[in-house]
Amino acid sequence: MRAVVQTVGRASVTVDDEVVGAIEDGLLVLLGVTHTDTAETAATMARKVHELRILDDERSAADVGAPILVVSQFTLYGDARKGRRPSWTAAAPAEVAEPLVTAVVQALRDRGAKVETGRFRTHMLVESTNIGPKTILLDL
Repeated sequence: MRAVVQTVGRASVTVDDEVVGAIEDGLLVLLGVTHTDTAETAATMARKVHELRILDDERSAADVGAPILVVSQFTLYGDARKGRRPSWTAAAPAEVAEPLVTAVVQALRDRGAKVETGRFRTHMLVESTNIGPKTILLDL
């Protein structure tokens, strides 16, 4: 599982002209799933995202109650080492990825995080205003 975590002043996801998820002063998490990920991987990712000390004064979303916007992003497993056309073979198929993305979201909520999401298997417009910018890659 991979996540790109960014500190944002605001972030939102729009699908078909409808805002389906939005936050202010929190974390935008682009989340990719690969074939070997499990429910345990999802729980570990949720803990790492929630406790990641990326906010001001080395605080985490868990410390300050910052909201989190989680957006599924299979392209994090794109491989463009050969040629110019990425291969997506390392990305888990939607049937595998969707329940694991949902598991990360639920694990974050179980930890007390306020979580918004995108919409799986749709064309999403993701907008964000980065703060810092601070961007971290978590690769489990």
